[in-house]
Amino acid sequence: MISRAERTVVGEWWWTIDRLLLGALAALMIIGIVLALAASPPVAARIGIADPFHFVNRQVMFLVPALIILLATSFLSPRNIRRIALVLFLLFLGLVCATLVVGPEVKGARRWLTIASVTVQPSEFLKPSFVIIAAWLFSESVRRPEMPGQFLAIGLLGMVVTPLVMQPDFGQTMLVSLVWGSLFFLAGLRILWVVGLGGIGAAGLFIAYKTVPHVTQRIDRFLNPDSGDTYQIDLSINSFLNGGWLGQGPGEGSFKNVLPDGHTDFIFAVAGEEFGAVLCLMIAGLFAFIVLRALARAMHDEDPFVRFATAGLAMLFGLQSCINMMVNLHMMPAKGMTLPFVSYGGSSLLSLAYGMGMLLALTRRRPRTATLAELERLGTRLGAPMPRPA
Repeated sequence: MISRAERTVVGEWWWTIDRLLLGALAALMIIGIVLALAASPPVAARIGIADPFHFVNRQVMFLVPALIILLATSFLSPRNIRRIALVLFLLFLGLVCATLVVGPEVKGARRWLTIASVTVQPSEFLKPSFVIIAAWLFSESVRRPEMPGQFLAIGLLGMVVTPLVMQPDFGQTMLVSLVWGSLFFLAGLRILWVVGLGGIGAAGLFIAYKTVPHVTQRIDRFLNPDSGDTYQIDLSINSFLNGGWLGQGPGEGSFKNVLPDGHTDFIFAVAGEEFGAVLCLMIAGLFAFIVLRALARAMHDEDPFVRFATAGLAMLFGLQSCINMMVNLHMMPAKGMTLPFVSYGGSSLLSLAYGMGMLLALTRRRPRTATLAELERLGTRLGAPMPRPA
């Protein structure tokens, strides 16, 4: 046990980290391995892989560096988070643009790159860095109204969504746009901006519906199931119905044997069939706990950057999990988005570890923050403003 009196880096980290948040994230990782054991063997057999636990082994293999990234990032200060996020944002924005030129085309989209025999989806790593940079710009517009932070943030959004739309990847585009819009709202935008940006988003969705065939097909199938093939969604709904409240038992599910993406996008349906609605509610409860606890910590922080960045990362995490679960339950059109820390996927796992590591770093208790804020107010009264903490 680490003593409170121990003045080491690890000791200070242990007593300032939000251990409940850390425990909830660890619980999701464990659930992910258990569900990979249930969902991935049929997929391996269906595509001709001899080892039935091929995807489980790879999930565990990626989990090791993910844990290292999560823990290492959680040691960072807000200033270092900004610096690293800026570097990684520029790097992965360049890689997202590179997918348009050299990325392999899969199902009509160019979203991946093969680097050293490893397939990477750069947009997964771009998202958390984008949130940090956007939060930085919005916080500067709050601190210094003369700085055009909001206009720079609009340009930042355009830089990100343009290559995503060109891939095309409308799921990620929608996700980053919703998080960006939420941050804009937190930064105190005017009602005119709300109407204008909402109108632009609606117009973009309408144009995509009219011009992109697979977007048209997905929306039409959602609104009218008789208009096209709903095989995968039907299997997903039947999985939940077959599982009931308590499920069929570990390894006893039948629909997972024919569910095409049972180990990735539709792993929530496998959980519903084998472990029942009870486990599904527990998973949803874990996601809700992480998001609400992070938002509660953000609400009480005096630093605008920490407040916006924590809220943005929490919303990114929560919206992605909501989209995946809603697709599985046929509550919205299919988006091809993983369930955080539960679905199989190396890029997703590593990028989520990076994002949640920053969230843990930002929600660490900083006992000097309130003191410095009070000193700043006192200094302002005396005519000698104190510098803000990093």
